[in-house]
Amino acid sequence: MTKMDLSYIINELGEEREQYFNAMAPPIMQTSNFVFRKVDALSKAFEDEMSGFLYSRGLNPTVEILRKKLAALDGAEDCLVLNSGAAAIFAAVVANVKAGDHILSVKKPYTWAERLFSVLLPRFGVETSYVEGGDATDYAAAIRPNTRLIYLETPNSWNFAIQDLKAIAELARSRGILTVVDNSYCTPIYQQPIALGIDLSIQSATKYIGGHSDTVAGVISGSGALIRKIFDNEYLTVGSGIQPFNAWLLLRGLRTLPMRLEQVTQTTHQVLQYLKKHPKVEACLFPLDPEFPDYERARKQMQGGCGLLTIVYKTDSREEIIRFCEALQHIYMAVSWGGHESLIIPRCAGVSPAHFRAEKKEHRMLRLYVGQESADYLIADLEQAFLAAAGG
Repeated sequence: MTKMDLSYIINELGEEREQYFNAMAPPIMQTSNFVFRKVDALSKAFEDEMSGFLYSRGLNPTVEILRKKLAALDGAEDCLVLNSGAAAIFAAVVANVKAGDHILSVKKPYTWAERLFSVLLPRFGVETSYVEGGDATDYAAAIRPNTRLIYLETPNSWNFAIQDLKAIAELARSRGILTVVDNSYCTPIYQQPIALGIDLSIQSATKYIGGHSDTVAGVISGSGALIRKIFDNEYLTVGSGIQPFNAWLLLRGLRTLPMRLEQVTQTTHQVLQYLKKHPKVEACLFPLDPEFPDYERARKQMQGGCGLLTIVYKTDSREEIIRFCEALQHIYMAVSWGGHESLIIPRCAGVSPAHFRAEKKEHRMLRLYVGQESADYLIADLEQAFLAAAGG
């Protein structure tokens, strides 16, 4: 696929303004269905919903503009936009496995991916095993005769494990195995899995694509044939396509995506340098920090790193971590990331006091998302929270 200019994709691709009164912003086609004048045209739409507009559960003009832009950003032939990142994972995986198949997944994937693998799919005779390590050899050793899909997430969202996308894609293709990667951390701006040989690239558009914490969506990008397969089955049957208004919000978010990522990246590096020197921080995990264990691989396949990093708090007290989080005044405690506001979530929120073990670094992890605020503003908030937590 010919690489398009980023400015063209964001500002012009798919926007046939003469069709909607030369308006600069595309309209929200808030309609459930579409009118036909000829029976033959209606019949054709029944036979092939991807050939035109029949019912907004399938195609919708506002969503189509977004699809074209997101596919081009990914360097893919086509894409689908769904109503959440979890829906995108579900559709991409379920469309490509059947009873008796085996999935290889990166260890500790996103919560709802793991729930799909460990709870839902076993009910239908699909087994999943997990691979620790990011080398193709790690995956080669775990492949079975019935392995049909390899699921990757690089970097993941807590310890930022990196998988060698190009090498794993080559391995999978040589064995007739489909590859799927969650690219939510980087977005297509900072990492292009399709160009590295991955079959399906998915992302939570809730995060950087939307960018304003006001909509939820997921994206699947890949070849026309794979996208068509998902559209005709899982997408239409489950009815999980994005609605026009949410698609319009994502179009709005796309306009400022490059500059938002640039700002977040700059601020993240400043906050990271502060945290690495703080006496209450045992370690910081950030894939493009030269001290990160897999830095060279991250630098090789990522063009940049966004605002997500993990702090290992130096303490033997769960209560001190809680005091720190609750003392923050401008960094909010919440899940997700990618919006305008900075966020934090402590791993111990999912660990009962009785099971908390200070010797486990994982229990002392805090995931920090750096948003659009200034570095000085965020550092001042972190500093006062560290002091408040230590004071008890």
